Amino acid sequence: MIKEPEHDQQKCNKNIMAVHDAMDILNGRWKISIIASLCFNTLRFTDLLREVEGISGKMLSRELKNLEENQLVTRTVLNTQPITVEYELTEYGHTLKEVIESLAKWGHNHRKKITGKL
Repeated sequence: MIKEPEHDQQKCNKNIMAVHDAMDILNGRWKISIIASLCFNTLRFTDLLREVEGISGKMLSRELKNLEENQLVTRTVLNTQPITVEYELTEYGHTLKEVIESLAKWGHNHRKKITGKL
């Protein structure tokens, strides 16, 4: 007879707490899209506005500030006329690339399962 492994409540609680921590940082409609847009390129504010369809300038500014506070994005002001502001993922922010790719893969599979097409 095969004995099933015992449920480790403490480990489960730690994992749930870690997921809550991650979701607190990545919550909302826009943050994951912003991070995904910055995974491969440094982008100016206006480029991000075009990349993240539907976001307002005010909301993008707020979300970028929050991502900057959480050390996921850096903001660089270039001394040009007019002033140019660029955003890029920090080294720490790049650790989310695998998470974004996994979410995208799951999303493709889910869409295919539900609709029968990509």
